[in-house]
This record gives sequence, C-alpha cells and structure tokens, in this order.
Amino acid sequence: MASANYVSPTSSTATPTWRHFERKVDEVKPSKTDMNHLVMDYLVTNGYPAAAQKFALEANIQPVNIASIRERVEIRNAIYSGNIQAAIEKINELNPEILDENPSLHFSLLRLQLVELIRSCTLTPDGDISPALEFATSQLAPRAPTNPQFLEDLERTLALLIFPRENLTPSLAPLLHSDLRRDIYAKVNAAILQSQGARTEALLCDFARLYAWAEQQAREAKKDIPDKLDLGLGDSNSTSNTSQHARGPSQNGTSNDTVMTNNGDIDPMIS
Repeated sequence: MASANYVSPTSSTATPTWRHFERKVDEVKPSKTDMNHLVMDYLVTNGYPAAAQKFALEANIQPVNIASIRERVEIRNAIYSGNIQAAIEKINELNPEILDENPSLHFSLLRLQLVELIRSCTLTPDGDISPALEFATSQLAPRAPTNPQFLEDLERTLALLIFPRENLTPSLAPLLHSDLRRDIYAKVNAAILQSQGARTEALLCDFARLYAWAEQQAREAKKDIPDKLDLGLGDSNSTSNTSQHARGPSQNGTSNDTVMTNNGDIDPMIS
C-alpha cells in the first residue's frame, strides 16, 4: 500500500523525520487479500448488499448472504423514515428474542415511536396529541417503573408536547434530530448482528480507534513522527478527525460512512 495512504506530506517532507517514518510505513504492507476482506467486512456490517455482492465478484471473495443484509437494510430504512412500528415488526419477524431479551433496546424503539407521533401531531398549532398520549400510556408507562432511566426518558419525551418546536431547550432538541434515529438503528444493527453470532462493528472502526490511540501515545511519548498524519479516510489530518471517523455520524446529521451511491445502496438519511 502506498505510504500516501498513511501520511500527508507537509512542508517538512524533506526532513530526516519524514524519510525515516516513510520507510517504516513502507515496511508494513498488508496483503491485497487482507484489504479486500476488510472492505467486505465494512460493507456487510454496515448494510450495503448490492455493493458487497459486486465487490465479492470483483475481488474473487466467497459470496456473502445478501438476504441477511437486506433484512437489516429494510429495518434501517423503516427507522430512518420514522416508521418505527414497521421496524419493530421486521425485527420480531427476524428474531423475536432480540427485543424480548433486550428491554432497553425495546424501550428505546418505543420511545422513538413516541417521538415520531409527537413530531406528527405537533406539525400544526392545533394538532391532535391524543394518539401520542395514548401510545405513551399503553406502551411506555407500564415499562417506565422498571428502570429509572426509562422514566426519565419518558418524562423528557413527553415534555416535547409542552414546548414549541422552535423553542426547545438544549436537552430536548436532540430528540427531534435525525441523529436519534441513526443512533437507535446503530443499536438495533449491533443487536441483530450479535444474535447472528457476527461482529457487531466493522473492523475498520476498530482500526480507526487503534490508529488514533497509537498516534496519541506516540505524541505523548514525544516520538519522532511527522507533525500530521492521515488515516486516508478523507481530508482529516489530525487525531481528532481520526477519532471522529471512528465514532461514526457527526453531530450535524451527516455521516462519515462512505455513501454507496451505486447499485441501489443509498443511505436514505443522507441521500
């Protein structure tokens, strides 16, 4: 792999530090097979079936179970579009034990469903809030006493009915942000993968975190490395940006994941 994938030349590229570091990087040459499996792992874990199928053919990798990926894609699309009831039904069709054995995840989905009901009924000043209240009473209220966090989350969510959407407090505004849908789906995706005995996170995420940690340790130890390093995932040139790639979606609602714009693998949250 070219060293440019690891480091970004600066004004000091002609210094001994750069040449020494570049030689060290060139000594580490992951095989093409390893890199192909790393890419395939990302596509499968994050739910890009068409891209995974095409990449398997091009890279001569054993075909993956596309059907299982598409099931997660359908659930993702339902959550991202705000159709939480459909998502819950699809999860139960896939494996009812996922939610039965994870009450916290089930409550999070039901609370998101309540958020979507509130979002819908408060679009107009005189909107009918009774569907949201009925859902909260029948679905969330019985679960709230079982966990202090459940009760707190329910109270915060119901507060959306009191304050105008354009004047929400900093603690309430995130409930109506698209990041909440994305965060809940990430937990659902991990739970599904775990139930299938698969990794719950792409290896690339582990790599990015390890990269950021190693860079931080090297700088704290005052090792002789270039001033700027680049993970090769975009225009990031610092540990902070590397860490952001490891965390996933940014706070402004965009995604650091590569957007699959071909073969139908378009993330509906960012397309």
